[in-house]
Amino acid sequence: MKNIIIFGAPGAGKGTQSEKMIEKYGLGHISTGDVLRDQIKKGTELGVTAKKYIDDGKLIPDDLMVDILASVYDSYGKDHNGVIFDGFPRTIKQAEALKAMLDKRGHKVAAMIELSVPEDELVKRLVNRGKISGRSDDNEETIQKRLNVYHEQTAPLIDWYDKEGIHHHVEGLGTVDEIFSRICEIIDSLDD
Repeated sequence: MKNIIIFGAPGAGKGTQSEKMIEKYGLGHISTGDVLRDQIKKGTELGVTAKKYIDDGKLIPDDLMVDILASVYDSYGKDHNGVIFDGFPRTIKQAEALKAMLDKRGHKVAAMIELSVPEDELVKRLVNRGKISGRSDDNEETIQKRLNVYHEQTAPLIDWYDKEGIHHHVEGLGTVDEIFSRICEIIDSLDD
């Protein structure tokens, strides 16, 4: 089982690369963004609460996210190939909670793969994505807030996972296939 965290700033290509990893390795996919957007679309209590945080460019409270992720993770059953955690964890507290949640199940994170992309490229990608997809959180003002939150609260996870011995840095520039090739080298080197 290979549980993998795909990590990087908003616009780094986590969703794009996750799709390719799912196809090649048969992994499940837990995207906090997709889960939250689904809850918002359905108008659930969680969705309404989450929308307030997202519209302000803020992170969802940890306990709420861990409960959601545990439920989605368990839905894959006991004998899955592993899952990709996309957009989670975003804080050290969340990383500790994820580790504890997996420990209870006798599982672990095999690798944290960081997609590294310069900030000017991230802004360009996100603005373009907003024009194409119509995502309300892909506008210049919210993008800058999201990048600030990433630098202040999320980037410290790089050091945390370095200390865990499972952090892998991947250059996030180049074609989708070039970046994916770099990711595959890491995944193929992991023990089952």
